[in-house]
Amino acid sequence: MRILVVGAGAIGGYFGGRLLEAGRDVTFLVRHPRAERLAATGLVLRSGAGDVTLPAPTTVEAGALDAPFDLVLVSCKAYDLEGAIAAFAPAVGPDTAILPVVNGMRHLDRLDERFGAGRVLGGLCLISSMLDPEGRILHLNDFHGLVFGERDGAHSARVEAIAAAFAGARFDPRPSSAILQEMWEKWVFIASLAGTTCLMRASVGDALAAGGAGLALAILEECAAIAAGQGFPPGPAALAKVRAILTTPSGLKASMLRDLEQGAPSEAEHVIGDLLRRGEPGAQPMLDLVMAHLRAYEISRSRA
Repeated sequence: MRILVVGAGAIGGYFGGRLLEAGRDVTFLVRHPRAERLAATGLVLRSGAGDVTLPAPTTVEAGALDAPFDLVLVSCKAYDLEGAIAAFAPAVGPDTAILPVVNGMRHLDRLDERFGAGRVLGGLCLISSMLDPEGRILHLNDFHGLVFGERDGAHSARVEAIAAAFAGARFDPRPSSAILQEMWEKWVFIASLAGTTCLMRASVGDALAAGGAGLALAILEECAAIAAGQGFPPGPAALAKVRAILTTPSGLKASMLRDLEQGAPSEAEHVIGDLLRRGEPGAQPMLDLVMAHLRAYEISRSRA
């Protein structure tokens, strides 16, 4: 299976790197500066599951794709999706499967519109990772899962082929027959975590020490209510897990908060804004406050 990984950052670089480490046929679609760095230093993963340096991984830049791939793993930030689509479109042939692991749900509509729903799988990743100033990928927690499946829940030959290609790599791949439900449950989690830590500008532990437990649970309740209104109520086990994460002191921060701390663009509109648009107007006062806070950050950032 020929696999094109869109991006070689914290997510694509990690999962693509693990596949490359396992001997799979992986090409990374990257911008020129990242291509130069990878050529010079290799793809470097630092992880409790095992460090690895992969010298000179195969890369390609936009405009140089000239043949279809079997699988396109889309791992970009949500705000980069339009540029990514334009870049990887030449790699999509009649039998190409597109597997996005992008936060939120809005990306499915855009990918369906451009390539047809039949080519687009559902997917999500469960990992905390980041790039350090030297371009190394740092795996920050103890899990590294990648979940994928047909959006109608069907068992398909292409999902079986992807599962076979992922088997043996040093991460936890899992096909799902309920991928949309799992994507909504992850969305509720990341929106709750991002809403809490971004609004408090603090880790979960520091937010709790400041008396923020009620705030975190109120944000979670609003997120879960929107999901239920869309026909995907989070299951009891999923809700219990998120409650435990939000009320147990730790150094955990949403990746969106790390973006704010670095003065970088955020996925606020895709993770919080799009969730709000799917809810009843005025029924999510805490999420409204979170979104106002994040929009103020983006306005200030644009002026800078």
